Amino acid sequence: NQIVEMATAMAAQHSTLPNASIDTAHEDMIHDVQLDYYGKRLATCSSDRLIKIFDVSPDQTQHQLSASIAAHEGPVWQVAWAHPKFGSLLASCSYDRKVCVWKETQPQQWTKVYEYADHQSSVNSISFAPHDLGLKLAAASADGAISVLSWRGPQDNVWDEKPIHNAHQIGCNAVSWAPAAVPGSATGPNGFQAAIASGGCDGLVKIWNVPDNGEAVVDPEFEMAYKEAGHSGWVRDVAWAPGIGLSVRTVASCGEDKMVHIYSQPAGGKWTCVKLPPFEAVVWRVSWSLTGNVLAVSCGDGKVTLWKEGLDGQWRLLESINDQ
Repeated sequence: NQIVEMATAMAAQHSTLPNASIDTAHEDMIHDVQLDYYGKRLATCSSDRLIKIFDVSPDQTQHQLSASIAAHEGPVWQVAWAHPKFGSLLASCSYDRKVCVWKETQPQQWTKVYEYADHQSSVNSISFAPHDLGLKLAAASADGAISVLSWRGPQDNVWDEKPIHNAHQIGCNAVSWAPAAVPGSATGPNGFQAAIASGGCDGLVKIWNVPDNGEAVVDPEFEMAYKEAGHSGWVRDVAWAPGIGLSVRTVASCGEDKMVHIYSQPAGGKWTCVKLPPFEAVVWRVSWSLTGNVLAVSCGDGKVTLWKEGLDGQWRLLESINDQ
């Protein structure tokens, strides 16, 4: 049985949490763990091709299996919860080249309501857009492409599918949506913009501006900044920081070079990069707290570290959690 450390999934989402572990009864390696919007449900996925949903107690020390979904025909790499305004929706991606969206049609009963199967290789990462932009999903594949999938609405209940071909050479490993509000702008019809960060086997992090027509274009300002402070190996993960009350756009990345980079752009300013001290192992995942001021870093040696930026702009280690 695989044991998943809840602290790994939740430390970046909530600031003070007990250390709790769950025996998920997955029969193979667990690849992703995600809390829903309210922190009341936990989704896990595994190489055993299953997704499992757990109900989590208010103090997050108790859990109960509520559903087990035979989701894919291969290892399930990631799961992602949609915003609750769209109902109980969960997306998944797999080595079987598919993206699936699951809906809780009755309590503890999950039904597949959408499937995208046009990628030519494993789909490695998925991310829902901010709810302000509507029900949109981005998926990154080992075929080098990113797909942007947008639900039209309940009238025709179909999805628009826009691929970004050749987004990354060799393959794309990670994708993350930016917060919807432009830094320094009032939230309103003109205060929203859609942007996606991606990371690939070509050692690049890219930011894609996605206009209403869905034809994504590379952000040239970030492209220039990345050339001066890029990774030296495969990029394993990218994560936008939530933009709650912050006047800065921030995206973190990590990779095979055992490095974590934090790129920031103030409103109307230029992109800059801060690099955390080198880690002892390959860095697999980065995840932000809900307020965007704490970064969790997960490494291949089983260590999870929490980092916070000080008033002087320096990032400091808050806590280290070992996966024993």
